[in-house]
Amino acid sequence: MAQGSLKSLTQQPGYAAGSYVLFGATAIILAALAFEHVGGYAPCPLCIMQRYAYYAGIPLAFIGLVVMSAGQRSAAGIIFLFVGLAFVANAALGIYHAGAEWAFWPGPSVCEQAAQPLTLGPDFEKAISTTAVPSCTEPAFRAFGLSFAGWNVLISAALAGLAFYATSNLLEQTFED
Repeated sequence: MAQGSLKSLTQQPGYAAGSYVLFGATAIILAALAFEHVGGYAPCPLCIMQRYAYYAGIPLAFIGLVVMSAGQRSAAGIIFLFVGLAFVANAALGIYHAGAEWAFWPGPSVCEQAAQPLTLGPDFEKAISTTAVPSCTEPAFRAFGLSFAGWNVLISAALAGLAFYATSNLLEQTFED
């Protein structure tokens, strides 16, 4: 791709919005993994489920940007539509999780089951009996009044909005051509 056409691509609002989705989602999932592995915050089953949108959205956003750079704006718009829908679903899951934390409704029964250790060893049976899943109804952390689930609602909604903006912009450009 020529230097001039790359510059014009990066100046398009759809490309910028798609890039923000890609880099924002990547930063958030890396932060979640850092809180888990560096900070010691064990994720509950709902926390793990809320990561799925990031695990799907990041590669899809990357593919969408590549497809867009190949000149296939309508295909890229459809890809970003799916990214946006994934983050809307994730925001809904985050609302459910945050509501369970605030005791607006009961949390899922999956949070009460024993976790399975990742490795087999001589103390396998003891590890099974002593390993517990973190509760989905008790937030491990709050910042500015919001738990991880609450922040995920806001971030997922913002990422969905950006993905839908990219979709709208890309499909609008397709129909203008």
